Amino acid sequence: MNPEVRSLFPGARQQVYFDVAARGLVPDPVREAVEAHLHLRQTRGGDKDTLRAGVERARAGFARLVNAAPDEVALTKNVSEGLNLFAASLPWEPGDNVVVCPALEHPNNIYLWYNLRARRGIEVRAVPAREGHLPIAAMAAAMDDRTRVVTLPSVSFAPGFVSDVAAVAGAAREAGALTLVDAAQSIGALRTDVRALGVDALAVATQKCMLGLYGTGFLYVRREVADRLLPIHVARYGIDLDGAHETAFSEGELRYRPGALRFDLGNYNYLGVAAAGAALDLLLGWDVEAVETHLRGLATRLAAGLLEQGLPVAGGPPGPHLAHIVSVGQSGGGRHYTAEDPAMNALHAHLVAEGIQHSIRSGVLRFSVGVYNDARDVDRLLAATGAWVREAGYGG
Repeated sequence: MNPEVRSLFPGARQQVYFDVAARGLVPDPVREAVEAHLHLRQTRGGDKDTLRAGVERARAGFARLVNAAPDEVALTKNVSEGLNLFAASLPWEPGDNVVVCPALEHPNNIYLWYNLRARRGIEVRAVPAREGHLPIAAMAAAMDDRTRVVTLPSVSFAPGFVSDVAAVAGAAREAGALTLVDAAQSIGALRTDVRALGVDALAVATQKCMLGLYGTGFLYVRREVADRLLPIHVARYGIDLDGAHETAFSEGELRYRPGALRFDLGNYNYLGVAAAGAALDLLLGWDVEAVETHLRGLATRLAAGLLEQGLPVAGGPPGPHLAHIVSVGQSGGGRHYTAEDPAMNALHAHLVAEGIQHSIRSGVLRFSVGVYNDARDVDRLLAATGAWVREAGYGG
């Protein structure tokens, strides 16, 4: 990426930050949009029509980012809310099933299915992962004529491998099922075209690669699917008021807004929306394909360097599975913030002491590259891991 992009991120100049998979650094234009919103609220109170116009601008920006129509996009507060709104609004019947690979999912795309099992009597078909990869053939084999939803991460939160979303969505269509994607780790990092992928619904939050704040997210639902759904929760912004004031209510038929707009609830997180709108302007201006090329290039450099040092890089040599997340250690071991391998915990402590921000997830050290990173960051990380390898005698 252009060095001017890095200059928008003061935090990137103060530390080596490889933790966008947890939360991204906020760029100056996003901070400025937040400050402008707060100044308006502090001094003028804020006009509701202006605030809602900001919502529609952000909605349209996200729709453009993923090649959707604006009325296929609802505003949410996070991925979990988006996943739940869609899943709970489906017309489940006892004995229907969902196909999921729990080992690769964030827990928030697991809990809701077992909750639906308790509430609606559905079957949860849990498919084992294949060495950290999504098992396409096994997912397809688990589907049948009672499969209502197949769900998957576009990029797993650990070890961070890219899923073949289009292949899963194709298998789901053949089975007559819908595809729901947790896109928390991909939107803003990888080019995403919901039409080309063939997915029916996709949820994301803005605090990771979308460079925004906690408390704001987007839910895409394909128009033809959304129009058949009765939302599990409803409030005024999801109701077609036919031009009446937002406080209007009249007896009679309940008319939902078209498409995914029916999933909008009450007042929005206008502060988070201001941040998301500014971040979307940046991402669209940079071109996400260029961002993806930049991130994959740095991740490849990092993975290759770690392998040369004898470290156990999940997935082995760089390949199609590698996007912007490089993991080291035994995937699936340990707790959320620790690894089972004492050596990996020691390496983690060494890197923290060196001021290199990263995470441990599902037993692996997770290094996630952001748009603000450059080759110097990768080389500093490799220098730190190399020093530890020599001092600890790792692999010797």
